[in-house]
Amino acid sequence: MTPETKLREDICLLAKSMFDRGLTGGSSGNISARLPDGKLLVTPTGSCFGRLDPARLAVLDGGQHIAGDAPTKEVALHAAFYDTRPTGAVVHLHSCHSVALSVLPDTDPDNMLPAITAYGVMKLGKVALLPYFMPGDPAMGDAIKGLAGKRSAVVLAHHGPVVAGKDIEAACYAMEELEETAKLTLMTRGMTPNLLNDAQIQGLVTKFGVEWDD
Repeated sequence: MTPETKLREDICLLAKSMFDRGLTGGSSGNISARLPDGKLLVTPTGSCFGRLDPARLAVLDGGQHIAGDAPTKEVALHAAFYDTRPTGAVVHLHSCHSVALSVLPDTDPDNMLPAITAYGVMKLGKVALLPYFMPGDPAMGDAIKGLAGKRSAVVLAHHGPVVAGKDIEAACYAMEELEETAKLTLMTRGMTPNLLNDAQIQGLVTKFGVEWDD
């Protein structure tokens, strides 16, 4: 099996897993991943995560569509991460709890997820909340570039989370951690939960090399 064939199958396998567990529905969400030669594999526009065909994934070279079905209209969103930080894959979902948290008025736009669990800190660092953009608007990419590579995860208000990782598995696992932390945040909202304190957070940041500073 070639690296490209494996990556194609991994994208479809992980996408179906997320779809089957209700992390994104219908034809929402998109994934991209970098091939060893620098080209990108991208899920097609209007495709369902539960029924992706490895052979029909789009191939982009330098931003140009060269093979496969037409890519997602959110390409600029993905490209912004590849252009600003070391990235092997990007996952974008319309996951329920993340979106719900994005529209609440007291959500901190600079760090929208409270430090409820160690893994939330370790896998995500600080998660930025970005404003609303019309789906497909290239300005979403500009907003991510404006973070200057300091965040691996963002949530688009009224839309959903976007996570970059070193590879497809890391990006998917971090995405799942983001949605789970958003769920825990909503479950404990108004209950004044005991969060990880500053010393505990700094211990995680130091031991696991978490991107935490502004």
